[in-house]
Amino acid sequence: MADTLTLHEDPRSGNCYKIKLTAALLGQKLNLREYDILKGETRTPDFLATVNSNGRIPVLQIDDVTGTRFLPESNAACWYLAEGSALIPRDRFTQADMLRWMFFEQYNHEPNVATLRFWLRFVGEANLSEQQRAQVLAKRIAGADALALMDRHLTGQEWMVGDGVTLADIALFPYTHVAEEGGFGLSDYPAICEWIERVKALPKFIPMG
Repeated sequence: MADTLTLHEDPRSGNCYKIKLTAALLGQKLNLREYDILKGETRTPDFLATVNSNGRIPVLQIDDVTGTRFLPESNAACWYLAEGSALIPRDRFTQADMLRWMFFEQYNHEPNVATLRFWLRFVGEANLSEQQRAQVLAKRIAGADALALMDRHLTGQEWMVGDGVTLADIALFPYTHVAEEGGFGLSDYPAICEWIERVKALPKFIPMG
C-alpha cells in the first residue's frame, strides 16, 4: 500500500511551500490541511496534542502500514520526500554541502528575510510590537548579508551545489524569490535573479500560494 502524505500548512508560508515544491518536482501527491497561523489555529489544544506539540507548521503527516506519524520541520520533510532522488546528491561532499546551505537557510536566511516579510506583509508595520520594531534594522542588515552571500556564491554557477537542482535550491528559493515583500531589493542581486528564473523554469515547477 502506498503511503498517504498530508501536509499541515499555511499557504502563505515559504517553509510550507518548499515541501509542496519538492513533492511537485518529484511527482508525489500531497494532501493539504490548511491552517491560519494569524488566527492561532496551530496553537489549539487539539493541534498541540495530535499534530505538533511545538505549535508550528509545516508538519508532514505520513500514513502507512506502520500507522500515522508526524514529521515537523520543513527541511526534514523535504529530505523525507526526496530521499533516493536526484534532489539529494550521491557524492558525499556534495551532499554535505547541500546540507550546509539548508542549515544556512534556517539559521541565517529565514530568521531575517522571512521574518521581515511576515511582519511587513501580513502583520503590518503599524501593528508591530516595540520589541519587533527594535529588531527590524538588525534583521534587515542580516537579511541583506545573507542575500549578498548567496549572490556571490551563485555568480558563475547555476545551482547552489553541484551541477543540478538540489534540496539546497528548494530550501532557499521560497523566501528568496519573495524577499521584496520584506523590503529587500532583488535587483541588487543579479545572480540570484538569474537563479530564480532557472528554478521557475524547472519541469513540474509550481508557484507559491
